[in-house]
Amino acid sequence: MQPTKQSRLAKPSPDSIGTSKENRPPIDLYNTPPFNFDPCNRVKNYIIENLSEIPPTSCPCGSTRRAFIQPDNPVASIHMVDISKDSRTHYHKKLTEIYLILEGEGHMELDGELIPVKPMTSILIKPGCKHRAVGKMRIINIPIPAFDPEDEWFD
Repeated sequence: MQPTKQSRLAKPSPDSIGTSKENRPPIDLYNTPPFNFDPCNRVKNYIIENLSEIPPTSCPCGSTRRAFIQPDNPVASIHMVDISKDSRTHYHKKLTEIYLILEGEGHMELDGELIPVKPMTSILIKPGCKHRAVGKMRIINIPIPAFDPEDEWFD
């Protein structure tokens, strides 16, 4: 016997899917990899990454933890960078970067000019600006578009 149209559209009761909504454990979005998993295999419209769980890699400024570096995200990325005292002057031809100083004090060298910085100082670095951080600091860096290692230039 064919189900009627009405029975096919009826919503299942909470008991028919295992547990009621009130008895389900809370979902921990920060500690439940993979973060874009969906039981129905749908692509989600968001990505969650925990910077403290990303292994650090070397960069001209010291070491960095880069989130949202993936082929399907050309828009922007975010990096937590531990600045070493020997950061290298570099520039980008395409990237704009936004730095936010989280910890430490020092200077930003921007096109040869030394600017003092401290926590909560923000700097917008446009393409072509030769820059480096001087001093031991921790920063957040937001490259726009998303970071591309081919767009790091040293002269």
